[in-house]
Amino acid sequence: MRAAGVPFAVPLAADGAPHAAVGGNALLALTVFCIAVIIVLIAWARMHPLLALILGSALLGLSSGIGAETTLTRFAEGLGGTVSDIGLLIALGAMLGQLLNASGAVGRLVDRFTAAVPARLMPWAIGALAFLVGLPLFFEVALVLVFPVVVMTARRTGIPLLRLAVPALASLSLLNGFLPPHPGPLLAVSAFDAELGTTLLYGLIVAVPTAVVGGPLLARLLSARIPSPDLDSLAAGRERDTPEDAGPGSVPSASDPGGNVALATAPAATRQRVPGPGTTLGTMLLPVVLMLVRAVAEMVLPEDSGVRHVCDVVGEPSVALLAGCVLAMFTLGRGSGMSRRKVNTAMGSGLPLVASVILIVGAGGGFKSTLVATGVGDVIADRAAQLGLPALLLAWLVAALIRVAVGSGTVSIVTTAGLLAPLAAGMSPAHCALMALAVGAGSRFLSHVNDAGFWMVKEFLNLDVKTTFKTWTLLDCVVSVVAGAGVMVLSLVV
Repeated sequence: MRAAGVPFAVPLAADGAPHAAVGGNALLALTVFCIAVIIVLIAWARMHPLLALILGSALLGLSSGIGAETTLTRFAEGLGGTVSDIGLLIALGAMLGQLLNASGAVGRLVDRFTAAVPARLMPWAIGALAFLVGLPLFFEVALVLVFPVVVMTARRTGIPLLRLAVPALASLSLLNGFLPPHPGPLLAVSAFDAELGTTLLYGLIVAVPTAVVGGPLLARLLSARIPSPDLDSLAAGRERDTPEDAGPGSVPSASDPGGNVALATAPAATRQRVPGPGTTLGTMLLPVVLMLVRAVAEMVLPEDSGVRHVCDVVGEPSVALLAGCVLAMFTLGRGSGMSRRKVNTAMGSGLPLVASVILIVGAGGGFKSTLVATGVGDVIADRAAQLGLPALLLAWLVAALIRVAVGSGTVSIVTTAGLLAPLAAGMSPAHCALMALAVGAGSRFLSHVNDAGFWMVKEFLNLDVKTTFKTWTLLDCVVSVVAGAGVMVLSLVV
């Protein structure tokens, strides 16, 4: 069973479907121009991506000749279908992340994790920890949770901060744009009509070695050449009271104009206990395990098997994340001594914070639907075939270029998926999954000053702009290139 996204399931060349009144070359030029308008509106005019995508869709539809009524209808269908398909997943992920944070469960997990690892293996342990924490969480909230542990570990062990921070950042950056259930990867899965379980399985195969190369190995190189910031200049990671003694508090949230969002820490009440590391890990990884079970069932069980049907249901992303949220209510919420009301408040506090992400992703679906209506996807597919450029390389390259220009991985994935979806027509399920991963890998390329994540990392590490380019920007480039190369290598054997 493939991810069911209404706007992405529409045949690209259906009989009677509207097409642009202009020729192929003119349509390509018009499409590039409209994308450039969106980029300029976001990167230069500092317009919110939601408005930029709406205006870009209107400009494309009207100027291509498909008509105002068709433009409005297709954009509304694309927005509504995308929100109904992906919005629930984003909301459930936000609720789970808020409860993980509010219960103090992640804090205890990372303390136990670092205490059990020898100092020489600490960069690897931090990278692995960030990988686990980042699986269900947005980049910003995962960074807020992991970074104090990184600094605290550096203080206790004397290991240079960059040696520990780079592995954590590599894992978090990669997961945010590369693996479901994060919003961008989910959108790519729907756009290419890929099987989510297969995408997740292949993504994990590529992500682990990518996190190693872009994490501990790159950290060794950077820390030997770039001085780490003075730990005394950092507020994070100082010794503080345990969660049982800590009073109410919060951390600031950050909003990414390119489509990412940071989840603020929900208010924390005084608690008598914090869930153990095993309980926390089990809760965090339940959705991922259920989706992996589904992926395995799809590969080894016949379609008419009753067991496979059960696995298909429990491994459906919305069901898997819902199961994780329900389990977290008992293991992390009630298990930490929070009342039912406080559990509900903590989980509900995540919903307003992801409204912007849901709407941006929805508007991206509307823009994609408008692109489909013009027929530009078929033109691009024909041109790509004539160039002889491999589809996976093209997917990575287009996503990387848009990411550099806009600064948003989400907008990069949305636009690239809309343009290249026709290339996936007739591909096997495995290669559709690889197309989604190639786009995700490209969307991580070269974070710089138009990306809010760039500034967040700069402030957290107390770096100057030049050093941030030498560390964070280089890290993102390495992660993107290695992941893209891994996807292409994997395509040779699946």
